[in-house]
Amino acid sequence: MSKAIQITAHGGPEQMKLVELETGEPGPGEIRIRHRACGVNFIDVYQRTGLYPNPLPLVLGMEGAGIVEAVGEGVTHLAPGDRAAYASNSPGAYSERRVMPARNVVRLPEAIAFDTGAAMMLKGLTAQYLLERVRPVEGLEPGDFVLFHAAAGGVGLIACQWARARGLRLIGTAGGARKCALALEHGAAHAIDYTQEDFVARVRKITGGAGVKVVYDSVGKDTWAGSLECLRPFGLMASFGNASGPVPPFAPGILAVRSLYVTRQTLFTHIATREATQAMADDLFAVVQGGQVKIRIDQRFALAEAAEAHRALEARRTTGCTVLLP
Repeated sequence: MSKAIQITAHGGPEQMKLVELETGEPGPGEIRIRHRACGVNFIDVYQRTGLYPNPLPLVLGMEGAGIVEAVGEGVTHLAPGDRAAYASNSPGAYSERRVMPARNVVRLPEAIAFDTGAAMMLKGLTAQYLLERVRPVEGLEPGDFVLFHAAAGGVGLIACQWARARGLRLIGTAGGARKCALALEHGAAHAIDYTQEDFVARVRKITGGAGVKVVYDSVGKDTWAGSLECLRPFGLMASFGNASGPVPPFAPGILAVRSLYVTRQTLFTHIATREATQAMADDLFAVVQGGQVKIRIDQRFALAEAAEAHRALEARRTTGCTVLLP
C-alpha cells in the first residue's frame, strides 16, 4: 500500500485527499519507485481544476525522485536500487511509491540530492528545451535580449542562470521587489516589477526600442498582448503555460505588423522518447553539477500538506521550487 494525494472531482485544493492505494508490480516497460521527494508544479493545478482534463480518480504530480524498487520486462536502463528521477506525463508523483512507465525515468547522479532531483526535473527540462530548442528564426547569440515572464518561479530562476551561462541578456518580469531581486541574483540582466511599471515600456527602453528576439511566457492571458508588443521583427512568442488563464483566440493578422512567429510548447513533446529524455537530462545534470545552475528550493511540505502547497502556489506566495516529502 502507498499513501497518495488523490482527487475524485475537479475543483479547488479542498478536493485533494490523502488516501491509501494498492501499488502493485511493474508490467512491461514499467518500474516501481519509492519516492524520497516529489515536485509541485503549476501543471498540477491545471489538472486539479480540470483545465487539463484527466480521468478520475487521479493522483496528482508530474515529477519525483527516489529509489527504484522493481523493474518490469524490457527495462534495461534502470535496476532495483538505482537512484532515479523523472518528469513524466502520467500523473501520480504525489505518493509514497508508484508504478509508472520507465521511458522518462533516468538515473540520478550521486552528487544530486533527492529533493533537488525532484525539484529540478520538470522545471529544469522545461528551461532546457526553451533555451536550447525553442529559438527564433534568426537564432540566439551571446548578447541577445530575451524576455522571460515569472522569472522568480521554479522554471524562471533556472532559466535566468541558464541564459547567463549562454551569454544571453534575460529580462525577467516578476511581482514585487523581492521577486525581482531574486531574478537578478540568479542571473537576469534586468528585472521588471509588473505591479509597479509597464513591462512593455520598460522592455522598449532596455532594448533601445528594438525589442527582444523571443518571449518565453508561462503566464498566458494577462501577458499575451504585451508580450507581442515586446518582440522585434521576426521575433518569436513562445507560450508554454496559462498561470493567469488560457490565451483567448486571436486573428493571425495581428502578427503581420512585425512578421512575428508564435508557438505553443509542451515539455512532453520534447521528451517523447527515452533517448530524448536522457539527452536533455544529461544536459541539465551537467549545468547543475558544473555549478552554472543552482536549484533553489524555497518551500518544503509534508505529502499530507499538498493542498496547502497548492494554495501557496496559486496565491503566488512561492519562489523557486516547491517539494513534497512523503
